[in-house]
This record gives sequence, C-alpha cells and structure tokens, in this order.
Amino acid sequence: MDRSPTLPQASPEHPPATEDVDAKAAGSDGRAADGAAGRTVPGRPAAPAAKSRSAAARALTQTLFDELSGLETGSPGHRRVRDALIEVNLPLVRYVAARFRSRNEPMEDVVQVGTIGLINAIDRFDPERGVQFPTFAMPTIVGEIRRYFRDNVRTVHVPRRLHEMWVQVSAATEDLTVLHGRSPTTAEIAERLRLSVEDVLACIEAGRSYRATSLEAAQEREDGPPGLLDRLGYEDPELDGVEHRDLVRHLLVQLPEREQRILLLRYYRNLTQSQISAELGVSQMHVSRLLSRSFARLRAANRIEA
Repeated sequence: MDRSPTLPQASPEHPPATEDVDAKAAGSDGRAADGAAGRTVPGRPAAPAAKSRSAAARALTQTLFDELSGLETGSPGHRRVRDALIEVNLPLVRYVAARFRSRNEPMEDVVQVGTIGLINAIDRFDPERGVQFPTFAMPTIVGEIRRYFRDNVRTVHVPRRLHEMWVQVSAATEDLTVLHGRSPTTAEIAERLRLSVEDVLACIEAGRSYRATSLEAAQEREDGPPGLLDRLGYEDPELDGVEHRDLVRHLLVQLPEREQRILLLRYYRNLTQSQISAELGVSQMHVSRLLSRSFARLRAANRIEA
C-alpha cells in the first residue's frame, strides 16, 4: 500500500510552489491578501492559516525524517521518503532563489542549483540535534547558489587566464586562512602560488565580478529605486538567525582555532557555557570571556568587510 504523504500548502517558511500568488493568503514575498479584493499589503505578516500550514509542513518534515532514519539507505522505501522530503521543502528553495532574481539568471536554473543544496542538506541532516530542518538547510541552499554565481556567472567579462588564476587564489586564501588563523596577505598568497603580487591583485579584482548583489545594498539616490532589502515583503522572523549564522561561518575562519571551536560548540552544537567548559577543561568564566572576545573580533572583521 502506497503511504505517500499529503504535502502541505505554502507558508512564509515554505513559500508557495506556484507562481499565481496574487490571490493567495500568503505569497513567497510574504504579503497577506487584503480582503476579498485580493489586494496585497507589503509588510503585513501572512494570515494565521498560512502559519498553520507552516507548522504542518514542519511537522510533516519531522515525520518524514523519523521514517527515513529507520530505512536502509538506497532501498525503495528510503528513496520514496527522501523524494517526499525534497518535494515538501522545494518551496524553501524557491524562496531563497527569489532573492537572487536581480542577477538576471533564468530562475529555473537557480532553483535547480538550490535543489542540489537542499538534497545535500537532507542527506546530512541529523534530527537528534534539535534544530529545525529549514534552519539547517538554509545556509546550504544559499551557499550552493552563491557558488554557482561565483563559478559560472560574471557581471563583467573576465579573461580565461585570470579566471583560472582566481580559482587558485581563492583556494590558496582559504588554505592560508585556516593555517594561520587570519586572512593571508597578498604577498603570502603570491609566495604560495609562485605568482607575482601584481598577478594576485589582478585576480582579486577580477574575482569581485563573481559576487552576488548584497541584500544590504543601499539605495543609491533618495529619488531612486529602493534597495533590494526594502523591496522584500514580510519574512519569517525565525530566518533572521540563519542569516547571522551564515555570516558568522564566513567570518569564523579569521579567529584563532580555540575561539573557532568555542563558537562552533556554542552556536552549531548548541552547547551551554557549562558544557563547553567541561569539554575543554576550562572554567565557565574563561569560556564567557573567550566568547565576548570572539564577538568583538567578528564585529570588527564585519565592519572592515562592509
């Protein structure tokens, strides 16, 4: 007997899978319908019914993961439940992909790339960690799409030689950051790759054309079009923490190894300060001081990058 689950409708956390959102109670941009006329009001949270559907989607996702854990990987039952998880959470991919609409890439391609991230997140998700799946999956989906734009899409033409060198410079930068616990200098990158400093600088400049437009981009003129962030509708508050985690992950490699580990234990394994102190063999007060110092360094690094 086929036990295929009934899929929930869309919600702010699981945005609508269809494009005809104008007459919906809540759309992928988080707008709520205004009465029978079907008008939408920017910034107004979705109706309670949409929140109920969101809760149903989360509950179904949890149920499917519970079922998946008892099935042998690769078995017909495992594939069926895995496919159901992908289908239930595809609206999350569309929600993320819509944030990159300004890049003028075919949305179908962006959704396809984001789906790869969703599948990777499903395969790596551990329900026992007590984290909601959308919270876990969001950075993976965003990262997959950003890699697609970084590696395949350019806002300006970059010579092939510079493109190939930029890939090497990017990899060397990551390796040296992990090795030294800080961002490497241009000279260190040049020495690592046996390139001239001028070549490395040219690669870094070329690499800027691979970056996706930031949602934080400010409005250029008072009488001009609003920034990207201002054009977004209502957003589920639970997603705010995901954005912060994604930013921290990017800046984390600039911290000393010990501080990296403490932040990972605190915010990715969700351990308390007492549990961290027991695991590392230091006092809770020392853990608290290290956390405070790490936050100060992260804030400083974020200001520099901004």
